[in-house]
Amino acid sequence: MAKLSMEQLRERVHGAVVTPDDDDYDEARKVYNAMIDKRPTVVVRCVNAGDVMAAVDFARENELDLAVRGGGHSVPGFGTCDGGVVADLSGMRGVRVDPVRRTARAEGGATWGDFNAATHAFGLATTGGIISTTGVGGLTLGGGIGYLSRGLGLSCDNLISADVVTADGRFLLASEEEHDDLFWALRGGGGNFGAVTSFEFRLSPVKDIYGGPILYEMADAATVLRSFSDYIADAPEELGAFPAFQLAPPLPFIPENRHGDPFILIVSCWAGPLDEGQRALQAFHDFAPVVAEHVGPMPYPALNTAFDGLVPPGLQHYWKANFVTELSDAAIAAHEQHAPRLPALNSTIHIYPINGACHRVAPEATAFAYRDASFATVIAGMWPDPSANEANIAWVRDYYDATAPYSEEGGYVNFMADDDQDRIRANYKTNYDRLVEVKGKYDAGNLFHLNQNIKP
Repeated sequence: MAKLSMEQLRERVHGAVVTPDDDDYDEARKVYNAMIDKRPTVVVRCVNAGDVMAAVDFARENELDLAVRGGGHSVPGFGTCDGGVVADLSGMRGVRVDPVRRTARAEGGATWGDFNAATHAFGLATTGGIISTTGVGGLTLGGGIGYLSRGLGLSCDNLISADVVTADGRFLLASEEEHDDLFWALRGGGGNFGAVTSFEFRLSPVKDIYGGPILYEMADAATVLRSFSDYIADAPEELGAFPAFQLAPPLPFIPENRHGDPFILIVSCWAGPLDEGQRALQAFHDFAPVVAEHVGPMPYPALNTAFDGLVPPGLQHYWKANFVTELSDAAIAAHEQHAPRLPALNSTIHIYPINGACHRVAPEATAFAYRDASFATVIAGMWPDPSANEANIAWVRDYYDATAPYSEEGGYVNFMADDDQDRIRANYKTNYDRLVEVKGKYDAGNLFHLNQNIKP
């Protein structure tokens, strides 16, 4: 078969086809993590599923690497490549809500900011991310941990169907009724099985929440972590909250003389009745003396955008992650040792609880296998200065090495770095062999390999 030429690609694609000769090439090849600087042969700025099909065909027929970019937040830079094809879905950001059926369909390039803006108008939501600029696609395909996980389950648990362009260029609808093996793999298996051009989600009534950040002294970190771990085990599932470590940003509610100091905090989100919010968060005030807080009723999308300013595009990123069954004394001691050394205002450590509704899904029901884990921990190294890369990467690795012995072998694929490929089997536990089987059926040539890769 004749290879698809660049001219033929341009004829097939309705969006822009950007090559190194074009004025907007440098802008088109940029990704969120400024540590990643790659030069693809072509960036296809897709505006519909047909454009995605054309990009997939062009990469396959010309035996080029294929990167699929949704929101573009991939820390390892999987949304781009050297000398290959980028199918950029960021122009496909539509979200259509059906308030009667309580569903929403989001295009493959939509962000959680796009999604929440559309669904909030109807007083509805589903589990999304912590930052509004995160892509709906990437988060969901890796599982999808967020503020609403304990009550509603993971993002992938709320997925009803997905439109998928597979490696052979076919357009398939994956659901419990059609291509159910593909649908199973998409719910946690990452971008291994195709380019998803739209996602259909189940929505739940969530409009305004009661919450925000609560800061404590680092000296109280062990007390806060132990108290939180005990409390969240059987707390009401409407309570989405997580401990974090952060340098205090220059915000009005934080004493000015404490700006830049390291704190442990709890980021709270009560999604139950608003008039119960203050009582629902009372336990957090009992853990230890509160240094500062910014807590109250707010629209759910406001909480989802609250930390966007700390993570603008263009930072350097290096992350590590593990699932945790128990916050042991040894694990807490490791956090106490390494967290105060946060290298930049942008860097953070989050410890997300993934119990409640997440535990009611069987480990084999979706590709996301760690249904018995209590927490998903991420050490998110983020900083603006490239000259600090070596020192800050070392901080992340040292922190990870200190906590890993008290964690599970596997971690959440959305938080993995590009040097975590040797952990793929551990990330999926007993689901791994089935994922390999599905990969072999839909992508035997491993065209979709720029990800935490499951090899066929």
